[in-house]
This record gives sequence, C-alpha cells and structure tokens, in this order.
Amino acid sequence: MTIAISIVLIITSLLMVVLVLLHKGKGGGLSDLFGGGVSSTLGSSSVVERNLDRITIFTGILWFLCIVGLGLLLNH
Repeated sequence: MTIAISIVLIITSLLMVVLVLLHKGKGGGLSDLFGGGVSSTLGSSSVVERNLDRITIFTGILWFLCIVGLGLLLNH
C-alpha cells in the first residue's frame, strides 16, 4: 500500500511542478506557448486559465492526501 501511495505522490509532485510552471505570471509564462495568453477583453481569466486552476487545485489536494496517508501508514 505504501508503494502505491509513494508512486502516486511522485506522479502528483511532478505534475504539480508542471502545472505551476504553466500558470501565467506577471510577465506571461509557459502557458502563452499553449494558447493560455488569449484572454477576454473584460479582464477576467480565460477558460484555459480557469481549467488550469481547477486541475492544479485538484492535483494539490490529491498530493496533500497522499502525504497525509503516507505519513499515517508509516507511523503505524
């Protein structure tokens, strides 16, 4: 069980790094390369940015749960 959680933790850690790098910063970002720089004229975030935010939040929650689960398994 700990091996499976460790593998999921490694995958989610790498995915978190990629997702955070894809976010648009003050001066643009890697998301501009994939069409993330196109936003509406109303000043709201684009659909790509909102979906990227949702995926990042979901991955972060999964990453956190893996850490807590692995900690609980290793302590017992």
